[in-house]
Formats: sequence, structure tokens, C-alpha cells
Amino acid sequence: MGIPQKARIVEVGPRDGLQNEKQTVPTETKIEFIRRLADAGLTTIEATAFVSPRWVPQMADHAEVLRALKQGQGITYPVLIPNLRGFEEAVAAGATEVAVFAAASETFSQRNINCSIAESLERFEPIFAAARAEHVAVRGYVSCALGCPYEGEVKAAKVAEVAAALFERGCYEISLGDTIGVGTPNRTSALIETVSERIPREKLAGHFHDTYGQALANVYAAMLEGVRVFDASVSGLGGCPYAPGAAGNVATEDLLYMLNGMGVETGVDLDRLIGAGAFISERLGRTTQSRVAKARQNGK
Repeated sequence: MGIPQKARIVEVGPRDGLQNEKQTVPTETKIEFIRRLADAGLTTIEATAFVSPRWVPQMADHAEVLRALKQGQGITYPVLIPNLRGFEEAVAAGATEVAVFAAASETFSQRNINCSIAESLERFEPIFAAARAEHVAVRGYVSCALGCPYEGEVKAAKVAEVAAALFERGCYEISLGDTIGVGTPNRTSALIETVSERIPREKLAGHFHDTYGQALANVYAAMLEGVRVFDASVSGLGGCPYAPGAAGNVATEDLLYMLNGMGVETGVDLDRLIGAGAFISERLGRTTQSRVAKARQNGK
């Protein structure tokens, strides 16, 4: 299908990137971080998660963070929600888009949300009904799309089944997640081909972790298969508490550098994006995991 003229980046750093940080990130730091990402030109920024603070303490300030963000102005701030209660709290705080997660692995589903895949889909039914009533958009994630930390290889047909179930229930877009970063370009291409038998390619997104250094290669393979939306986390922040050893998401800076080099329009300014990454890395007391940002710091 070739390289597209345009692509959309979904920035997941404020949620997926920060949720596993052991140190408490101040609310004002999160808000400033998101503001800088928006100033860089990102138009979809996953802001937080309306989950129980008992399970994810880092997201305890979800309502305060979301209320501080200006909705509209061409920018959406989707938030992760696990159940109807989370949905209701998110909408009360001003959410106009939410995201739900399902796994393509039974074991991962049990370890992650303590229920089977089928049960997780049933739990989402009232969310979809409420979302339709409230005119709230729902984005779907399918984790372990290219491998599971407990079961190993995951069949593409199972990924397609779960993705189709979410799409048919009302998700406007399905993000296929390589949660542990074991995917390779050929497997990514095969996955897209299988899933696209159930869901239009323009309704798919890629979410690639970089554990084995394959994330950008997988993005490229997915683009050639017609995918035009990619999740990324500035500075390569992130990981998964239920996938030991998994690296963070592909760094947004690295993804943008590649897309710029191929002439793919995103509307995002690389220098400002690097600045946003430097801001949060400094606040976290660590160096960036973005190769592009490191090269710029070294004057390359």
C-alpha cells in the first residue's frame, strides 16, 4: 500500500508512560507535561486513567489532571477506564473520549484484570451503552497482540477475534499492542492482514514496545499494510506491570524522526517534542530513552 502522506501519533506518555513510576509524580508536573506535548502539536494525548488508586497509585489524581486540561481546540485527551464506575467518574471530570483494554491472551487477562477475555468483554457492555448515550468516543486496545509473557506466541486469529468484538461493540479504533515487544516486521504484517479481514485497516492502530529493538521496524511494516495511527511515548517511557522485563513504548521522538524522514506529515514539531521529553525526564531524574533526543543532546 506504500508510505502514507499523513499519519496520526497518539501520545501515551502521561498515562502508559507514567503509570508504573514508583515515585509519585506531582499533579502539576503531569499537567505541565501534557501542556508541553500539546504545544508540540500532538492532537491525541492519553492523559490519565480512571482506575482504583489501590491498584495504580500514580493515577490517583486522574480527575484533577483531566479537569485542568482544556477540552476542544482540536486536541483530545482520552483516558483509560476499566469499568462503568471509571467511565462515570471520567465523564464527570470532562472526558470526551475513553479507552478500554482487552487481552488476546487468557492468562494475561486473568493476571491483569482477574477475569477471562469473554468476561472482560461482558464487563464493557454497560460502558458502550453509556458512551452512546453520552456521545463519548471509545477507543479499544488489544494487548499481547504479538506475544504473551505467560503463554508465548498468540495466534493472530485470536487477536482478530478480540479486536472484532471491541469494534462491533462500538470502538471507533482498535490499537493492536505488542505489550512485551517481541514482534518482528513479518509477524506484524501477518497480524495486520489477519485482523483486517474483520476490521477495516483505516480503523487500526499500532502500539509497539521496544524490548527487542523492533518497534520502528514494526511501525514501518504496519504502515506498508495500511495502518496510519501509531501510539508512542515521549522519551520511551512506560512498560507493563504484568509483563516483567518489557521495555517502554517506542519513543515518540524516534517515531517522529522516522516519519519526518519519509515525508509523512504529522503536524508535530520535533524540537518542541524533544523539549517535552527533556522536561519529564528531568523531573523523573533519569536520562531519556529516545535515541534521537540523545543524539541531539550530543550535538549530532
